Amino acid sequence: MNVGLVIVSHSAQLAAGVVELAAQMARDVVLVPAGGMDDGGIGTSLEKVMAALGQADSGAGAVVLTDLGSAVMTAESALEFLGNPENILLADAPLVEGAIAAAVTAQGGASLAAVRKAAETALNPGAEKIPDLASAAGGRAAPVPSGAVSATVTLINPLGLHARPAAVLAGELGAMDVDIEINGVDAQSVMMLMTLGAGQGTELSMTATGPDAERAVALVTAEVGNGFGEL
Repeated sequence: MNVGLVIVSHSAQLAAGVVELAAQMARDVVLVPAGGMDDGGIGTSLEKVMAALGQADSGAGAVVLTDLGSAVMTAESALEFLGNPENILLADAPLVEGAIAAAVTAQGGASLAAVRKAAETALNPGAEKIPDLASAAGGRAAPVPSGAVSATVTLINPLGLHARPAAVLAGELGAMDVDIEINGVDAQSVMMLMTLGAGQGTELSMTATGPDAERAVALVTAEVGNGFGEL
């Protein structure tokens, strides 16, 4: 079972769009939109949110993401009506980026707390990663730690490391016991991989440590080698 997601928005179209986008990267995750008023107008509906909460939790819990302040209030009210269940958590996160990061993390089988954390840190992965972004953009790899497994591969698929392959890598690597960076960013974060803007022909330098280091590097090498199935 995977943690589910509820997307609460003032717009039914926006909520559905976020679900559609995130679903492309997390096919086994239940994503439920709760957008707009009951009559189709702009706003949030307590009834819609409560119904969505019931649909999203398939046993592993659910994380709720919202767009604007009053949507947060509606979500909080729904949780209060349900007795503030421990298996449903409200995330303080950007709607689109948070939903994508949370969905990819949930697809990997992560815990409820880990899925919420992924949503909340989607745009703030940690200051320790930020200084490496400049070197990543220039294609310069960071020094390899002692005992680490490293490799360099070249993107061959036409669109490079766009959203779908980034989600594939982040999701599969996130399920491993490994610390791995690609061009200086956390390879277990779909949002960080997408910041690389790595197109066809870009070299990806990997450095991995931990029990699954060799397996993680082999995975990335294989996925890049087959063009993420896009050739």
